[in-house]
Amino acid sequence: MFGVGMPELIVILVIALIVLGPKRLPEVARTLGKAMAEFRRQSSEIMDEFQAQARLDEDAERRARTRPAPAPPPATVPSTPPTSAEPETPGAPREPTGRA
Repeated sequence: MFGVGMPELIVILVIALIVLGPKRLPEVARTLGKAMAEFRRQSSEIMDEFQAQARLDEDAERRARTRPAPAPPPATVPSTPPTSAEPETPGAPREPTGRA
């Protein structure tokens, strides 16, 4: 753990005891322990979210590669345009053709 052995850890604890005092040291240690536990929990949740998103992206990519491209819709043949004798819309008045 960070290259800290037992002798170094004892020195750190003795210095903390001298600086903080015997009454405040347990309180600080408890607070530090809770903060470390919360940090680990949050970091594991973030890692889980990243891994889940990576799996979703991989699945979508795999599906896109295996699924054939959709066929284009069939072309429609336009109907013959209406002649001048037929009205373009039902009920529309007819234009005179010039014959009487």
